[in-house]
Amino acid sequence: MSNQAPSDPAIPAPPGVMSRTAAAVPPQAWFGVSAVFHYLGPSFAVLLFPAVGVLGVAWFRIATAALVFAPVTRPWRTFRNATYRERALLLALGACLAAMNSAFYLALDRLPIALVAAIEFIGTIGVALWGLRTGRNLLALALAVIGVTLLIDMGALLGAGGPALASDLLGLFWAALNGGLFVLYIILGHRISQGGASGGIERLGAAMTAAFLFVMPVGFIQALDAFGAPLLVLAGIGVGICSSVIPYVCDQLAMSRLPRASFAFLLALLPATATIIGVIVLGQIPGAGDMLGVVLVMTGVAIHRPSEP
Repeated sequence: MSNQAPSDPAIPAPPGVMSRTAAAVPPQAWFGVSAVFHYLGPSFAVLLFPAVGVLGVAWFRIATAALVFAPVTRPWRTFRNATYRERALLLALGACLAAMNSAFYLALDRLPIALVAAIEFIGTIGVALWGLRTGRNLLALALAVIGVTLLIDMGALLGAGGPALASDLLGLFWAALNGGLFVLYIILGHRISQGGASGGIERLGAAMTAAFLFVMPVGFIQALDAFGAPLLVLAGIGVGICSSVIPYVCDQLAMSRLPRASFAFLLALLPATATIIGVIVLGQIPGAGDMLGVVLVMTGVAIHRPSEP
């Protein structure tokens, strides 16, 4: 890791509670928890779309995360003590989170969750390739890519017509935008984690506050309709905790110990976990090709070995 200027957020800091927590468990375990909740929360969100609206659910997700992080990470203090460069990084990550979560839900409203997850993984392939230096890891990546390709049923997509095709194409646009923003999230999220998990989570809390401000004019009007139904509000809060608090914290715990390329490669697990969760929560039953794709992805992840940072 290159030396950083004193004002850089990547400069090592004394280990805090979260840094010690990150070191107590293998980073792959933290990623595993994140992978499960990465789509468990959104699968519940899909069930709320008819009642709250797609962007309303996105607002609940980000607002809940911002409120949960605020008393713990004290984002106002982080922004106050930050340099101009650090503030720009936090604002960029906040804008990325707001746009990514909104695009993600707009894609889920039109496409199966496993397909959205597969497209999300495509953008991370370049990040993974950047740091994969062994034949074993290249083989692992090849298996994962083949598996993800099987999860994207291009034949069924090309065979659609009329309104169905238009809906699919719009959904693919949102899914592709989400995938591109997901790559940016990996880069920026890994950047804020380099000083250790404790500092990374503090910066994540500040970025989530910025994301809340960015998403306010987009989703608040839809979310407002749910405030007359306490159960809908509680469900929205649950989606936020499952979708943005647990997985993003676990991402920081993993990112603080994994090279960026290895973290990007592990994201191949997401289409597999999305397929499983889609079956359990949404009743989206995969075909034989989907199951083969899941097996290939999990095999690739199993044989991958992280390279040195």
